[in-house]
Amino acid sequence: MSGSKVPELIKEKVNNRKAQKPKQNIDLIPFDKASFLSGDKPKFIWYGHSTLLFRIGGLTISVDPMFGDDVIPMLPMSRKRFSKGIPDVIDKLPPIDVVLLTHDHYDHLDYGSIKKIKSKVKHFYGPLGIARHLIRWGVEASRIIELDWYDKIEVSDVEITFTPSKHYAGRNLSDRNQALWGGWIIKSEQLATYITGDGGYAQEFKKMGEKYGPFDWCFAECGQYNALWRDNHMFPEDSAQAAIDSRAKYAIPIHWAGFVLAMHPWKEPAEIFTDNLLDSEVQACVPRIGAIVELGKESDESNDWYKSVE
Repeated sequence: MSGSKVPELIKEKVNNRKAQKPKQNIDLIPFDKASFLSGDKPKFIWYGHSTLLFRIGGLTISVDPMFGDDVIPMLPMSRKRFSKGIPDVIDKLPPIDVVLLTHDHYDHLDYGSIKKIKSKVKHFYGPLGIARHLIRWGVEASRIIELDWYDKIEVSDVEITFTPSKHYAGRNLSDRNQALWGGWIIKSEQLATYITGDGGYAQEFKKMGEKYGPFDWCFAECGQYNALWRDNHMFPEDSAQAAIDSRAKYAIPIHWAGFVLAMHPWKEPAEIFTDNLLDSEVQACVPRIGAIVELGKESDESNDWYKSVE
């Protein structure tokens, strides 16, 4: 994006300011450790934006554990979370077998969260080049494994594959694309799930469906979009198509309802996403933040909870 576009962005931001975030706090359902660990059915919890917690094949798996309250704390203008209490969730979590990282942007890889969660984690898996951040923050190199696109690892009876996406990496101007980026496929005897990672719409979604699908769950990046960066972030209709392409049974929109990182109304991602799945075989699942969703009970979720939040 050229510098000439900045005035246009500022104008759009000012004009849509009131709709970009909810007027009230989005309630967080308290973490129920006993319920999360009980039984052998796969389950997940979404903590807003792209932070996910899974229980699969007896493993506890955390994806992009960004539990911080401010997405870019070094900026003079804060980007505060829409939900209170999420930073405190880390203290309540059980030991974590695996942390999966999609890329090193601040809204996915959070310094404070890693410093706080690292003592609970057995292993960190992430894209090539990401280990330098973790090591600098006190994580032992022996607990970190970097993967290239299509690399596969097995943890107990769970198979985990790192997948490509159409995005980029970097935490400042000097380290642009010094690490890789992507998504994840997690498979067990009971479950196949696909996390797209951040990125623009691409033919890779069909490839994932053909090569690894069908999937029980597809967690599709859906939010923080704008016409000026459509190559890097999908619009909601693209996200719905990605879930269809990947041959998912249920599609869960993520990368929204956490922070203001774009100028669209905060509810719009979920509204357009669910509308674009109505005539497809893919069912939308839009869980409340902090809710435990168990395999086979996805339809129990109220897909329109956000409509009652002002």
